Amino acid sequence: MSLPTAGTLTRAETATESRTTRRFRIPAPRRWLSPVLLLVLWQVTSGTGVMPEDKLAAPLTIARSAGELIANGQLLEAFQVSIGRVVAGLAVGAALGVLLALIAGLSRWGDALVDPPVQMFRALPFLGLIPLLILWFGIGEAPKIALVALGVAFPLYLNVHAAVRGVDPRLLDAAKVLGFTRWERLRHVVLPSAAPQALIGLRQGLAAAWLSLIIGEQVNADSGLGFLINNARDFLRTDVIVVGLLVYALLGLATDALVRLLERRVLRWRTTTGS
Repeated sequence: MSLPTAGTLTRAETATESRTTRRFRIPAPRRWLSPVLLLVLWQVTSGTGVMPEDKLAAPLTIARSAGELIANGQLLEAFQVSIGRVVAGLAVGAALGVLLALIAGLSRWGDALVDPPVQMFRALPFLGLIPLLILWFGIGEAPKIALVALGVAFPLYLNVHAAVRGVDPRLLDAAKVLGFTRWERLRHVVLPSAAPQALIGLRQGLAAAWLSLIIGEQVNADSGLGFLINNARDFLRTDVIVVGLLVYALLGLATDALVRLLERRVLRWRTTTGS
C-alpha cells in the first residue's frame, strides 16, 4: 500500500507545482519585444522632431515628469482624491445593485416591480446624466460619486439578478427538505451559487467605475487625476496628460487583479473541484 500512496502523493505534489508554475509564470521574452520596439520608435520619432512634443511627449520626458509629480506630491494628492471617490462610489453602487438584484431575483413580485424600471434606467447613457446630476447635487463631490455608483450598480445588478434566477431549483428543494429556513437557503445555497457571476459583475463594474471617474473628474473638478489632466491640457503638457492616463490604467489593472485574487479565495472550492 505504501507504493500507490507514494505515487498518489507524487501526482498531487506535481499538480500543485504545475498550478503554481502556471500562476506565477513570467511572460516569454518574445512577448516583450513589440512593446519595447514601440517605445524605442516612439522615443526616436519624438527626439527627431517627427512627432512634436505638443502632440505627444517622448517616453523619457514622460518618465521625468512622473518623477517630478511624485517628488512634489501632486500625483500622490490627486491619486488619494480619485481613490476616495471610487471607493465611495463603489460602496454605494455595489450595495444598491446587489440589494435590487436580490429583491428582483428572490421574489416574483420583486422582479415585476424592480426589474422594469432598472432596465429602463440602464438603457439611458448614464454619462449623459452629468448635467442633471450637477443640477441635483451641485458641483462638489456628490455628482462624481453618484456617477461612479451608477457605473457600478448596473453591471452588478444584471449579473447578480441572472445568477440568483439561475440557481438550480433542485438545490433549493434539497435545502427545503433538509429543513433550511429561508435565510439559511439564501446564505448556504443562493449566495454561493451566485458568487461566481457576481464577481464577474464586480469586475465589469470596476471598469465602468474608472470610466465614470475619468469623465466626472473632468467636469467642474478642483482636485483628482482628472483635474491634473485638465490643467495639463490647458498648458499643452502632453507629458503630464500621459502620466495621468497611465495612473488611471494602472489603477484599473490593480483593482481588477484584486478582484481576481478575491475570486480565487472565495471560489477556492471550484478550483479544488476542477483539479
